Order: sequence, then structure tokens, then C-alpha cells
Amino acid sequence: MGTFVLSIDAELGWGRYDDASPPSDRLESGRAGWATLLDLLDTYNVPATWAVVGHLFLPACDRVHATHPAGDEWFARERDEWADRPDLRFAPDLIRAIDDANADHEIGCHSFTHVDFGDDSTTTEIARAELVAALEAAASSPVSAAMTSVAFPNDSVGHRDVLAEWGFTCYRGPAPDRERFAPSLLRRLGDATVGPPPIVEPTIDEFGLVNVPASLHLFELDGPARRICERVVGDPAVAAVRRGIDAVTEEDGVFHVWLRPNDLIADEDVERLRTVLAHVAHCRDLAGLEVRTMREVSRRVESRVEPSART
Repeated sequence: MGTFVLSIDAELGWGRYDDASPPSDRLESGRAGWATLLDLLDTYNVPATWAVVGHLFLPACDRVHATHPAGDEWFARERDEWADRPDLRFAPDLIRAIDDANADHEIGCHSFTHVDFGDDSTTTEIARAELVAALEAAASSPVSAAMTSVAFPNDSVGHRDVLAEWGFTCYRGPAPDRERFAPSLLRRLGDATVGPPPIVEPTIDEFGLVNVPASLHLFELDGPARRICERVVGDPAVAAVRRGIDAVTEEDGVFHVWLRPNDLIADEDVERLRTVLAHVAHCRDLAGLEVRTMREVSRRVESRVEPSART
């Protein structure tokens, strides 16, 4: 029997921080979506890896971050346009709710301010500052969050050596069949209706980190493409999850689904998540599907490898 992993990019406004015109519906849905996610995960007792933007641990800040090497321009939106939007920039109350939940969640890292680690302009110095600031913010929080797992902002992998340097042990890599996320409508429709999402096999990379690749973004297929699929197979994401769980029970690998609180905009989005979690719980309780966090998966992988082979 295989393993189901759910990871969550908990970012609020920071996920759209560098967008020229951030979509208001996603910005405004983040807090409610976060609370809804926690409620549903408790209802079905499904633990998840919450990859939290480190700035959200803070109760307040000077909006300058003078020692951060990303520079003055990077923090302009926080200083100006979002100066009166603490709800987009801070979330110690929501992080505390993760810690207080009945489900045994993991709190991981999603950088400090959602800097793109794979971008050429992101230097080693900036990547290091992002990780250190996130660790320091978590350490100063009343929430116990010894972060060891990373979900890279924008799923853009980079500076893995710096992750290893600062004690992180695993990360969410891109799906092995990355082209399945190509913007072509026909390709996306085909992925939603034919065959399962990829079942992945976590591996240890050259830095000794465990890569737990993604299989499926639960809200990748939305808008007109979603409505077209619903006429044929019902909710395409629910159908894809069912196929993925069917496949992982036979392949004995990992089926890794991820989403953001900001994805839960409408009632139909909440119903999609509810249906998925109900199916996961059903397969766990009646068929023995394992439900694990990224940290648990990485520890299992590490336990199977001789220490001399990890680097």
C-alpha cells in the first residue's frame, strides 16, 4: 500500500507579493481558506505539511528589513501599498491554529518573503537570508515549529546547498512529468481525464536532502477548462485524485498533492477539497492507505539508506 502526502503553501498576501496586479479574490480568500482547510483536515483527521512563509510568524515589523539583502525595492509594497494590510502580512494567530489542531500537522518553510529561489537574480546571500529569517521568526514565535521541510516559492527549486547548510532535510520537488502543467488547454484537459497523476519515489539528492516530488496541484485545472471537464468526468481534480490513489495502492510509491489556502475562493472549491479528503480518509480507514507528512516520508527514506551513502 502506498502513501498519500498533502502539502500546503501557506502564504496569504506574500504568495502574490511581486505580482504587478495581484488578483483580489485570491488575496482576500487566504484567511478564510486557511481556517476552512484546518476545519476539514480535522474533520477527516488528515495531517498535512503546512509550508509557511516565515514573515507570517511575526506579530509586527518595521516594513523596512534593512539587513535583508533583497534590498529596499523588494519591500516597497509592504511599506506603501500594503502598509495598512496586516492581514496579508502577518498570521501568528493562524499559525497557532495549525499547532492547536487535532490533526498532527507539520509546520514547514516557504521562505521568509516568498522570494523565487530558482530565479537568476536570487543570489546565495538572498536565499540564505530568506531561510535564516524564516527560522528566526519561527524560533521567536510561541508556536513550536522546528522547520525541516521546504516548499519552494512558485515551485522554483534553487540553492539546495543552502537548505542543507541550515539544517533542512527535505523539499517538494517538481512533478517528474513537469510538462503536464503546460498552459495548453488540450494538454491540461487530457491530463485531467486520462491516466493517473504521477506516483513519485522520494530520493536523496547530492546535498543529502530528500526530494519528495509533487504529483498534483489540486487547483491546477480551473476556469473554463474545469467547467468543460465537469461535463465529462465531474470535478477533474477529484477524478485525478481518485486515479492517483488507485495507482499508488498498486505501485507502493507516494502520491503528493498540494494546494494553497488562497485556492479556496468559492463554495465549489471547498466542496472539491471536502470530497478529496473524504476519499483519502475512506481509503486510509478501509484499505490501509498511509497518510504521512513530508517530514515523516523523508525520515523513512533516510532510515533505509546507509549514512555513508547520503552525501
